[in-house]
Order: sequence, then C-alpha cells, then structure tokens
Amino acid sequence: MTSTVSTMQTSSSPMRLVVTGAGGRMGKALIRAIAENPETVLSGALVREGSPLIGLDAGEIAGCGKNSVLISADPLPVFAEAQGVLDFTTPASTRTYAALAAQARIVHVIGTTGCSEDDEEKIRAAARHATIIKSGNMSLGVNLLSALVEQAARALSPSAFDIEIFEMHHKHKVDAPSGTALLLGEAAADGRGITLKDHSV
Repeated sequence: MTSTVSTMQTSSSPMRLVVTGAGGRMGKALIRAIAENPETVLSGALVREGSPLIGLDAGEIAGCGKNSVLISADPLPVFAEAQGVLDFTTPASTRTYAALAAQARIVHVIGTTGCSEDDEEKIRAAARHATIIKSGNMSLGVNLLSALVEQAARALSPSAFDIEIFEMHHKHKVDAPSGTALLLGEAAADGRGITLKDHSV
C-alpha cells in the first residue's frame, strides 16, 4: 500500500497591505496585526491631508517598532505597490479609496460604517472592478450572530413577534445606528423577506 502527501501551493512572499486611517485606533491596531503575521507586510500607511503624522514611521506610531514605512496622504503611489487595502475610515474617504482600489485592481477590505445609500452605490460600482469585502462588523462572533438572527426572523411569525435592536457604545462612537446594529437589522429583514430601509423605525 502506498501513501501520498498532499501539499498546498502558497506564495513565498507576504501579501502587501495598505492601512488607511493609520493614525487612528483601528489603523494602529491593523498595523500591529500586520506586523505580527508572517504572511502579510505593511507596504503603505495613509492619513488625511494635513495630518501631523505625514512623514513619520508607521510602525513607531502604531507602537510595534520602526518598519521604514512612512505615513503618507497620497494614495495613488501607495495603492500601485499594494495587493490590498484595509480601510476603517469615514464614508467620504472610503468612497475615494474604493474608486482607487478598483483602478489599481487590488482587494479592498472595508470596515467603515455610517455609509449612506449613495456611498453604498459608489462602493457597489467599484466592486465591479475589484474584490471588495465589506461588513459592519468584522468579528466572527457577530457575523455568526447575524446568521442566527436571520434564521430566527425567518422562523418567528411577523404577526406574533416584533424585532428590536438596542445598542450602547463608548463616547467616541461617531455613527448611530452602528454598523453592527445595521448588520443585524439587515439579517432580520432578510429573514423576513423584506427590506430594512422600508420597514425600520
């Protein structure tokens, strides 16, 4: 009897990623996470025009040690050298980054919340040219909860059960309802076969 060993082909070089909003709490956390993962490397770090962080070392700002990636406000050359962008910024910035990521044909991971329907339409247009991964919450647990909410909404009769979502946040939260609340609301609406936009209060 003979045995075989199956191997998976992997790239020898780490994935080159850009972090937008590099000076914010989430941006710094992403830079640290990239530094800790041997399969990823930070190739660019972006902040808004006029930020005092422009020209500083992204690794030092994030607290993970100097990495020689200088923070910039110009996404064009940064995107040209990257394979993906991690974007947890503002709706206006995300719209701009989505268009640029589509032009560069790089993966765009969006955790930005508070997007309007017009913002969403621009993101959908960009998704025709590049891979976009977008969620109101990137937590595995919350996305599992979302799937369970959809199942529960489908199982419970609308005539007998209302669905309500309550949330509380820290004082720095800038959008309400949050992306997580909207994610769960969309899941509930999908379970009921309705649209959240037309049936929410």
